[in-house]
Amino acid sequence: MILETNRLLLRPFQQKDLQDFYDYAKHPDVGPHAGWKPHENLADSQEILNIFMTSTTDTIFAIVLKENNKVIGSVGIHPDNHRPKIPSCKMLGYVLSADYWGQGIMTEAARAVIDHLFSDKSFALVSCAHFPFNQRSKRVIEKCGFVYEGCFRHAYPLHNGEIVDECCYSMTREDYLHAKV
Repeated sequence: MILETNRLLLRPFQQKDLQDFYDYAKHPDVGPHAGWKPHENLADSQEILNIFMTSTTDTIFAIVLKENNKVIGSVGIHPDNHRPKIPSCKMLGYVLSADYWGQGIMTEAARAVIDHLFSDKSFALVSCAHFPFNQRSKRVIEKCGFVYEGCFRHAYPLHNGEIVDECCYSMTREDYLHAKV
């Protein structure tokens, strides 16, 4: 499955994406904002890339910038950990190369995936979360129209062992359809 926006192609990851993936995953500010350790070498990226390409529970889209065909991030559709027994609910997760922050790219990518989930897949609810220190992610979530649900305190272990709060949001099918009018 490939999704397309004005500036982006969202497609499954491929082996040829390894160097681009490593280039953004090694940045010291990218992984920690999403809860994971920056990649130290290509082998780290290869291990995760293999998971992206073979997962049967998650759908991970590579974010490809049309102007240069470079992979600059990812958007994932995951089981909603807070609603594990409701298959019509999914959680959105994303990461973007620091070189492209502040350009509206992640909002554009996230909206395309949200449209796909509600229009093509008929999901009932999509959730999204961020850590309190990740204000860029919070802005993407707000611009996409998610509704704040609350904060799970002391809820998520980071790669360095620190336990942080998780700020949770959701969008129902009704929210989505109302916003489209």
